[in-house]
Amino acid sequence: MIQLLIADDQSVFRQGLAMLLALESNIKVIGQAENGQEAIALTQERQPDVVLMDVRMPICNGVVATREIHQQFPWVRILVLTTFDEDEYI
Repeated sequence: MIQLLIADDQSVFRQGLAMLLALESNIKVIGQAENGQEAIALTQERQPDVVLMDVRMPICNGVVATREIHQQFPWVRILVLTTFDEDEYI
């Protein structure tokens, strides 16, 4: 069972994605964050296997949150989700 955390500031997108992924028998959504700061805190608390991370979020963006999570929990896999096509984030 893959334990998954979703981080995205768009609540409709985040909740819809969680509902869609909940249909998969081998995925369990264990948390949802609306900004990078929440993603870091939920990762510390719930220890997901995978984080789906949006790049642009308020308070703390996905780039900063990804760096922080990777430093603290190098075994957590982070997949970046974004609709932006800007090389600066890569």
